[in-house]
Amino acid sequence: MTADFSAGAAWMKGRIIPIAEATIGVTDWGLTHSDVVYDVVPVVDGAFFRRDAYLDRFTASMQAARMDVGMTRDQIAAALHDMVAASGLRDAYCAMVAARGTPLIPGSRDPRDCANHFYAWAVPYVHVIKPDVLDQGASLWVAQNIRRIPPDSVDPRAKNYHWGDFTQGLFEAKDRGFDTVVLLDHAGNLTEGPGFNIFLVEGETVTTPDTGVLEGISRRTALEICAGMGLETRVEPLPATRLETADEVFLTSSGGGILPISRVGDRIYANGRPGPIATRARQAYWDLVRQPGYRHPVSYPT
Repeated sequence: MTADFSAGAAWMKGRIIPIAEATIGVTDWGLTHSDVVYDVVPVVDGAFFRRDAYLDRFTASMQAARMDVGMTRDQIAAALHDMVAASGLRDAYCAMVAARGTPLIPGSRDPRDCANHFYAWAVPYVHVIKPDVLDQGASLWVAQNIRRIPPDSVDPRAKNYHWGDFTQGLFEAKDRGFDTVVLLDHAGNLTEGPGFNIFLVEGETVTTPDTGVLEGISRRTALEICAGMGLETRVEPLPATRLETADEVFLTSSGGGILPISRVGDRIYANGRPGPIATRARQAYWDLVRQPGYRHPVSYPT
């Protein structure tokens, strides 16, 4: 019987299986301690976008977490390619994961005793905010009752599964009817949200936070695009109070690229529709996604 990959595929222990069959052990520290680093590379129209940049960050995250999954970078790249090719997905959200694993010595509390391991999975392309919502006017809530985990507790530059703060922030936002949430640090500065970075447009200047955030590949792409548009780009502390005077707000994510925001709390931007700079940058992102120099095509079975 032919495997059904319509809902997605997974690569586990060298095998490619339907995502519904993928499992992780209940004693794996990746599950019991959220002791995982990961990354997500988008697949658009049959090719990985900026694959090498995502592999670079995943490798750096594993080093920061002191994990060794026993695979080379090329082997990881091949696993991702073969998995997406087998799935047949031409537009996909493709995750690569390193988990701490289960202690080889039963009962050990020493992370050095764990057998680190790699797995991957791909599902149909995920949008952090649906395109039709963006077009109509997306909304963002600034969390009031939860703060971002401090970077000296969990380093956000190593992409990880510690989402307790994001999840509580999402409940706060959804309960108030907002599409998503951004968290502040304990000094009142903007950090990031679940799966995205944030940017403010102030005149001809575009600014994004410098600390307490994942240094996103889409964030990097947006900075390059905005510089190419002739805008000044800044990476610096960004007090939440600047939301009150900004001209536009947008988010960046592998799940959608550049995402214009039309409302933050009670503040309406650009008459409740995507602003002109964010709109131009959003189109430029999707043009860039299709440029050959940024793509690694997938060789699908005939």
